[in-house]
Amino acid sequence: MNKHLFYAALLALLTFTGCSESESKKESTPSFDEVLTTRRSVRSYDATKTISEEEVRQLLIATQEAPSWANQQPSKYYVAMSKEKLDAIKELVGRNKQNIADAPVVVVSTFERGKSGFFDGNATNEVGEGWGAYDNGLSNAYFILKARAMGFDTLIMGMRDADALRELFDIPSNETIMAVISLGYRASEPNRPERRPLEEIVKFF
Repeated sequence: MNKHLFYAALLALLTFTGCSESESKKESTPSFDEVLTTRRSVRSYDATKTISEEEVRQLLIATQEAPSWANQQPSKYYVAMSKEKLDAIKELVGRNKQNIADAPVVVVSTFERGKSGFFDGNATNEVGEGWGAYDNGLSNAYFILKARAMGFDTLIMGMRDADALRELFDIPSNETIMAVISLGYRASEPNRPERRPLEEIVKFF
């Protein structure tokens, strides 16, 4: 084969391969809308699939991009991955125990009091510590959306034994324990609950 033809054919092959890989990568990365519409509260996890500490770290780095009052960043996370801690925490979430039985990771989210919503130690407005809970909710939203973008699923739980969790993870007394969040891969496709009509929740002026 003429060497010029050979190089032309090689270049075409490399270009085609590069495009194929690029297109494949693009197809495997969900859009933001897909992340929003496919996220579910998952109550059944695939016991055969695990999540690495490095992957959890990626999720927690994403939570640090969440906005917070005066950039106070009051949210903290306590991650259970060992069998000992997982077994213990699953006993502290009430009837959700059966829902997260096969979740490979469970996270406790807290916020430091006296930071968000405060200036010089005084509450800036009537919401007070509610701003800490607000900021923690924003941080948790980033967590669950990043999880879905990575192919994981979550369940945010409000039923929990806060005192026992504080002892289990040695959580300081100046932190308010908010949610417990399971993390794993869905074992089946959950249903999408109906959303309220926009007219019921929005007023335009």
